[in-house]
Amino acid sequence: MYRREFLGAIGAAAFVSQLGRGQNACPAPASKPDYTLNIGPVTVELAPKKIVKTTGFNGISPGPLLRLKEGKPVTIDVVNQGSSEELVHWHGLHIPSNVDGSMEEGTPMIPPKGCLRYTFTPTPSGTRWYHSHVSAMRNLNRGTYSGQFGLMYVEPANDPGAYDQEIFLAFREWDPFMSGGDDGIEVAYKYFSINAHMLGAGEPIRVKQGQRVLFRILNASATLHRRIGFSGHSFEVIALDGNPIAAPKTVEALELGPAERIDAIVQMNNPGVWILGADNDRDRQAGMGIVVEYADQSGPPRWIPPNGKWDYTVFGSSPSGPDPEAERVPLVIQKKFAGSRWVDNWTINGKMFPKTDPILVKAGQRYRLVFDNRSDEAHPVHLHRHTFEIRSIAGVATSGVRKDVVVIPMMSKTEVDVVANNPGLTLFHCHQQMHMDYGFMTLMKYV
Repeated sequence: MYRREFLGAIGAAAFVSQLGRGQNACPAPASKPDYTLNIGPVTVELAPKKIVKTTGFNGISPGPLLRLKEGKPVTIDVVNQGSSEELVHWHGLHIPSNVDGSMEEGTPMIPPKGCLRYTFTPTPSGTRWYHSHVSAMRNLNRGTYSGQFGLMYVEPANDPGAYDQEIFLAFREWDPFMSGGDDGIEVAYKYFSINAHMLGAGEPIRVKQGQRVLFRILNASATLHRRIGFSGHSFEVIALDGNPIAAPKTVEALELGPAERIDAIVQMNNPGVWILGADNDRDRQAGMGIVVEYADQSGPPRWIPPNGKWDYTVFGSSPSGPDPEAERVPLVIQKKFAGSRWVDNWTINGKMFPKTDPILVKAGQRYRLVFDNRSDEAHPVHLHRHTFEIRSIAGVATSGVRKDVVVIPMMSKTEVDVVANNPGLTLFHCHQQMHMDYGFMTLMKYV
């Protein structure tokens, strides 16, 4: 049984149950939500004659930027104008399971032409995002392959705002297609963009010398890791996945797996016309870049490749004293060959979802999740409704780096600590859509 069959088995009952209690169905128009997201067809003109037809929110993709206030309840109506069941996941928030946007946790699906009201209190503050969380399998018009995603920022109670501009950027691939051969099938893409435009097609980012510009960057890819540079400039990284870094560090290049976010400040101290974009030449030349133009500067935009290697541990500190007490939970990740010209399957401790064993936890206790990646691929793993702390990467100990997605390098171990402080069913999965759909998923259950 794959994820799609599991959803079909529980979806109808969960939705009817919720509607029967009248808790989540959208009420009469007199009761206005704070936001409304309409799921429907979208046409994205990435560049002249480069047009993509997909599904998105409110007629655009990416969807509208949602700015919420930490601790202030918010109501969002999601109207499904499409022909398939849908739901929206509020990625990075610590909210109840029934509104988190995961069918496996008990959030009801939204039927075609139906509506669902999500009401929750957003926390923690920081750069988050929202996206479809349905199974896609081989349908590359569904899930995170579609245009159903958008950035979300939860404003803290106190933000000193030590910057002159704030820019939100989503790195994205479009028009996916199956590619591969006897060794297996993967997903490839035709177009690349930042936000809704290919390099050179949209308006440039306009800056002035001396400004401090805060970039909130999202890798919105369904499958691909990203290395990002900004010609002639460096990034002062101040937050990972929306969580502040105690001692910000300056680097030349950023690396993000699918669903990761980085907040970085750039000091505009090198006048000219430059390119911020993918370090991969083919992808950048195919559209994954944006022009940054200083005032009173002109000419063709320049690209300078960044140097440096990405390493989570540079943003943390060496552990001092003994490790906190934590129960170790081994999670062995392996690839299961499914046959020539087919999609590989994925297992956790030898089992595919929905047959994977749940991670059993008790409220208030600390657990060390030991990700043992025995495959030849890196995996961006995500734990819903919680934030974890990285404790080691490939044998290098660290502390203080708090995230909700971590990329586990191939053929290595990564350890993270999580405190079980948000009771309810909690989904754990690889954020590579194809890996998730084909087995790489389990639930954390409070007992």
